[in-house]
Parts: sequence; structure tokens; C-alpha cells
Amino acid sequence: MYWYTITPLDVLMFRDAKPFTPGERAWAGSTFPPNGHAIAGALSALLGRKSKPNNRNQEETYSLKGPFLCHHQNLYFPRPLNHIGVTPLIPLVWDEQHPLKDQMIHDKTKPCPLVKPSWIVNKSGDDDEKQSVDYLSGDVIAHYVQHGKITPESWQTGVEKPWTVETRSHNALETGTRQVKEADGYFVENAIRLKDGWSLAIALDQDISTPVTIRLGGEGHRAILERCDQLKKGWDSLWTASEQNRGQSQRSIAYLITPGIFERIQREQAKDNSYRDIARCRAYPWEWKLDNLISVATDKPIPISCRIQDDSGKSIPAPQVFAAPPGSIYYLNYPQALYAEDPNAKIGSKGKALERAKRMRHLGYSELLWIRYSEG
Repeated sequence: MYWYTITPLDVLMFRDAKPFTPGERAWAGSTFPPNGHAIAGALSALLGRKSKPNNRNQEETYSLKGPFLCHHQNLYFPRPLNHIGVTPLIPLVWDEQHPLKDQMIHDKTKPCPLVKPSWIVNKSGDDDEKQSVDYLSGDVIAHYVQHGKITPESWQTGVEKPWTVETRSHNALETGTRQVKEADGYFVENAIRLKDGWSLAIALDQDISTPVTIRLGGEGHRAILERCDQLKKGWDSLWTASEQNRGQSQRSIAYLITPGIFERIQREQAKDNSYRDIARCRAYPWEWKLDNLISVATDKPIPISCRIQDDSGKSIPAPQVFAAPPGSIYYLNYPQALYAEDPNAKIGSKGKALERAKRMRHLGYSELLWIRYSEG
């Protein structure tokens, strides 16, 4: 894999997956960092990949990792969501000395509740309850992967969201007047401006001659794609430690660092006795059963949508999916492969489920780092 940075030359615009029509909804929602589909769209235009009109499910000709945030050639990752301030949370069933262990009734059909560990004594009042940072450096995450802990001092080196949101209104005037049109005449959208020194980072299995300009996001704002081999060294060290942890059959934490798309097609019977296929998404992989998956720490889902080609080659909106946000944490009795990476995985309904899952992984979704669980 070759590592690159993407540095915007202007603001960036990435609308969310909610339907939007000026006049019906005045605010166009936005999201940042961009998802894998947005990055793939910019790369496809750069690499000149030809789409086949008669094959809407064409496999991408490249694979990517990311996008991640980058500051002065150092990767930054979303903060793990299993922390309140600087205090980690653990599944109640894993804390034998916790006072609630024998008092709380746990619904075994759902992930176990998370609690503050019994061995942590809060000596600083409510300081650990304060809002923590949004992103941690690659060095801090490397220590987390290797030792299973994030020290309070490491949290102090974290950063808040390194971008600002600029609200921009769009007006259309009636012909021959200075009045805004009553219909489709006004809407507002948000633009993202990265702070100085910050960029996006991706890894790609394509060697591209750089620097080169790409168009990224809504309205095709320009950004510079540059090779950054220094990122590879830090990532390889992090990935090697993660893979070593995944090979251990012991209590583990899976740390999601890109949006996690965990989708399953389920056939349901309607009132008229007909059957239809319904796509359902949830915050953790469907293949991870609750006998191994113990608990989950996550946040509200991220709606993701893209565009596909119909049989005539026309671009149309694709059905949206809901992804678990980066930073989500999964507690397991032992590491378990994702559906797309399991050599023994079944191909699924109509032979397309496994193909789709692998395509989502090629676009950078559902990237996990594995951490050995450590007490104390």
C-alpha cells in the first residue's frame, strides 16, 4: 500500500445521506471526515477508470485504507468511545469485584452494560467526567494497542476537531426584481475548512505520480494529492501489533477506526403473504454472536449514500446504509474475523452478500485495530 495526503486548497463540502430539495428543506446536512465512497469517487476520476454501463456492481480496481486525519505527517484517530473523559469503561461481567455485579439484571439477548472499573478510585472529583478530546495521535493509539491502556497524560496530547464549519446561504432572485424566489429560492449548507497543517490521509494499492490535483466532494473543490511514505512506517508498526493481538485467543477489544458498515439482507413476510428483502444495519457485525461479543460502546449512526448506475448507464441514488461511527469499541472473549475476511464465510443470499461486504472493505470501511484486554 502507498500512503498519500490530501490537502484541500479551499473549503470542502460533503452532504450527508438525507434527501434534500431546496424549498422543501432549507438546510442541507453535511458530514466530515468524508466516507470511502467520496474518496473513491475522486480517485476514480483521477485514475480514469471506465464504468461499464451493463455492470452496476463492478468491482473497484483498487483498495484503500482510510481516510484518516493527518497533522505534519502523523496520523490521528478518533477517540475510543469506551471512555468517559479519561476513565475507561468495561463490561460489568468482566469486573468480578464490582458492587453491581450481583445486583443488576442483564438481558442476555443484548450486549452487557458498561461500568467504571471497581479498581479505579476517583481522586480528582469530577475531573474525569469532563468532555475529552476528539482525536488522538498515532503514537497514543500505538501504545493503546500494545498495552491496552491510554494514560491520563496521553489524553492531554489529544486535539479537538481540527476543522471549522462555515455556513453558506444560497439565494435565487426573481427575474427583474431584488426579491428572493418563493419556491426553490433559498437554502443553506455547511462547508468544512481544515485548520493549517492538517490534511486527510489514505493508503492505496496504486502507485500514483504526485503531486497532483484532484476534485473532492460537492462542487468539485480542489485538493492536492501527495505521496507521504513517512505515514507507512507508523501504520505498519501499528498494524503489526494489532495483528499479533488478533492471533491471541484471549479477551480482546476491537477498535473501529473507520465507519463500520454491518448490513444484512433479511427476508420478511408482508401482510399480503408476499415476501420482500429488507436491508438492516446495526452497530456491530451480524456474524459476532453474543456468546463471544460481550459489549459495545458506540454513538449515533452515520448515514452513508452513494450513486450507482442503472441498466441504461444513468447515475441514480443508491439505497443508503447506516454505519457505526469511528471510535466504536467492541469487547469480545476472543478475536473474531469479519464476514468479508473470513475464509469460511458463506456467500449469502443470491451470492452477492459476500461480494458486497468485500467491496465495502475495499473502500476502507470497517477497519479494526485489535487490543488485548488489560485490567488495572
